Amino acid sequence: MSDIENALREITRGAEEIIPLDELKKKLESGKQLVIKLGMDPTAPDIHLGHTVILNKLRTFQKLGHKIVLIIGDFTAAIGDPSGKNATRPELPREQILENAKTYAEQAFKILDKDLTEIRYNSEWCEKLGAAGTIKLAAKLTVARMLERDDFSKRFAAKQPISIHEFLYPLFQGYDSVAIKADVELGGTDQKFNLLMGRELQKDAGMEPQCVLMMPLLVGLDGVVKMSKSKHNYIGVTEAPKEMFGKIMSISDDLMWSYYDLLSFKTVDEIKAIKDDCLVNGKNPRDAKIELGREIVARYHGEEAANEAVEGFKSQFAKGALPDDIQEVTVNSQTIPNLLKDAGLCESTSEAMRMLKQNAVKCDGKVITDKNAPVEKGTAIWQVGKRRFAKVTVA
Repeated sequence: MSDIENALREITRGAEEIIPLDELKKKLESGKQLVIKLGMDPTAPDIHLGHTVILNKLRTFQKLGHKIVLIIGDFTAAIGDPSGKNATRPELPREQILENAKTYAEQAFKILDKDLTEIRYNSEWCEKLGAAGTIKLAAKLTVARMLERDDFSKRFAAKQPISIHEFLYPLFQGYDSVAIKADVELGGTDQKFNLLMGRELQKDAGMEPQCVLMMPLLVGLDGVVKMSKSKHNYIGVTEAPKEMFGKIMSISDDLMWSYYDLLSFKTVDEIKAIKDDCLVNGKNPRDAKIELGREIVARYHGEEAANEAVEGFKSQFAKGALPDDIQEVTVNSQTIPNLLKDAGLCESTSEAMRMLKQNAVKCDGKVITDKNAPVEKGTAIWQVGKRRFAKVTVA
């Protein structure tokens, strides 16, 4: 297999769609250092593993010798990306955007080589457009074309407000590609319209259009919907090592292989060997999950912390031991959902009821499923899922 074929195999691994694949292959065959673009609007300070899927793919390009350009959308974040939204986003203060950007970059460099990554702020060229330049840019797209976007068409049909400035967002994102002469732009599958806008504006500017590589959205811990803080199914990159490792160990065996493809730095062949060991040779999938958890925790917290997390897990769960640092709380709750919430074992009563339905709640080792079961006074060990414990005294 040629070097180009090997490179293409690593680049396409886990990718949802590449537009167009033949053009990407030609760019790789040219032998030139490609400019690989990722735009980030820092609307929140922290990232979770779902955000790192694209950063991992940037790392692949970086290892192949290509130039990574992270564009901090300090200009576009003030507009707010309308992708997938059913309402206009509130405008963020510039100070908050810049503070968030600093945190984003620090976390991104857990994956990327800082010395080989260029960071640019799109206010550098977007602010220079001025009113005349913005009007000229807006002339590149019709309202009819904009309403082809699924999110806009749904909002329009539902008579929900669409602000004029939201139409400008994909144009400014596309203009970023013109400004830095991007060869490839990465994004999630929900960014397709915005990513393709870069190709259109580059063609209009007489440039060779960028290729677009879209990565799938990482499914969260529930195995149902994409990883999201609002869904409480995420793993934050700044979470404590033991908590991060425990969450990885809680995913299903089937979901584990998706996490390997999208999050592991192991090669395609190495992952195939691990998968064959489990599916063909009878290796316990738990061992493969431990290996994955160790790798991810080590990336964000170091090898020593990863080893401690593994040993702690084995001691706590494989040997049936309770955690050494089990919290002790006193509550006055009248119902089990409220007890679980008040004890800090669930973030809400709705989550508590969901965990009860999933047979994921235990009291002194006994599974509890009835939300209306009486709450008895006294002290007991309550457990939610595989990782959350509390010694709860009901006053």
